[in-house]
Amino acid sequence: MKSKSRNIIFSLVAVLLIAATGFAASEEKLDHDNSILSVFLQPSISFISFEERKYFQEAIDTLYYGFKENAVNSAESLNVAKQDFQKVNFCFPITAGIQWQFVEDHFLSAGVGFIYDNESVVLTDRKSNTHSYEYTLQGIPFYLEYRFALPKNFITLSTGGLFSLAVRWYWVLPGTEIYTTWGKLDAETPLLGAGFGVSVGYLFATWKSFKLYGDIGFNSISVKSNKKFSDIVPNGPDEKAKWNLGGIQLQIRGSFGLWNKPKPKDDDDDDDDEKKPKVKIIDDTKKDSTNVIADSAKVDSTNAITTVTDSLKAVQDSAKVAADTAKAIVDSANVVTGTAKVATDTANATLDSAKTAPKAAKEPATPENAPAKSSPTAPAEKIKTKGD
Repeated sequence: MKSKSRNIIFSLVAVLLIAATGFAASEEKLDHDNSILSVFLQPSISFISFEERKYFQEAIDTLYYGFKENAVNSAESLNVAKQDFQKVNFCFPITAGIQWQFVEDHFLSAGVGFIYDNESVVLTDRKSNTHSYEYTLQGIPFYLEYRFALPKNFITLSTGGLFSLAVRWYWVLPGTEIYTTWGKLDAETPLLGAGFGVSVGYLFATWKSFKLYGDIGFNSISVKSNKKFSDIVPNGPDEKAKWNLGGIQLQIRGSFGLWNKPKPKDDDDDDDDEKKPKVKIIDDTKKDSTNVIADSAKVDSTNAITTVTDSLKAVQDSAKVAADTAKAIVDSANVVTGTAKVATDTANATLDSAKTAPKAAKEPATPENAPAKSSPTAPAEKIKTKGD
């Protein structure tokens, strides 16, 4: 039953990891978490550093050998069987909290978690009766966390993402305890805290105000009790009990921004860059591409100017031809006008002549009108000279 529940939890965590990597990876580089105030939920996989498990295994071994000794024959001895506790305390803590980004890429968080690890075994006695024994580690840690993003020029990936480093300080709240088949230990809750934690995280997925971080780290949560292990396990030590709920931890943090900063126009510009002149480094490939684009634009501009000039010249030639045609038409009109004027003058002269001829024909001949008669010319012989 315990194995089945662990398989189910492990499957859920695997599905969460697969879904996280598949659904929210943004095409843009995830340089910043733009949430000012956000809440988060953080499921984890933890390998607890609980070295005191050996006390419980020794108790099981003692019971097993006792059942063996009570067997009266070999058949009953064969009925005696046992299970051993696992040598690694493997559990799935879950944490919820709130996060505040007071300066860009610097976060303060407060969270409370729940740790639960139940270990159980079954023993069979000489009469094939089963006996179950168990112990459970339970912890309710509260922590404050400071997380800061590592500069992207220090560590980053080409596809984007935000690396961060987190440090925590833990306190334990009431409810932190160990309870077993034989008894229960309540943990103390010191005001100065119970331990620390450190982890490296990576913002690998985002969707609108929802973001997913993957973290790996180590924490140490030292717990003490006023009771002894001998109160909860047979043959346990008589000194005051102490144990550790920390260890190596893998976690997925899903955060939702309740209050977000406006999306910056250029995520690549840092706050310091606003005060300093920006220097852009362009590699040779980008430079060549820029030159090719500029040359293409220059050629296109030249071709466009040449085309426009040719078009204007053609329009001017067309206008000149039209002007010459209009002038020729005007000259032709002037010639026609002059010809018409000459024809009009000729017609007027002809009309005047026609009017004068009938009048001369109607007037009678009178002495005044008659032409003067010329005197006859004297013959040559009748002309006398002075010599005669």
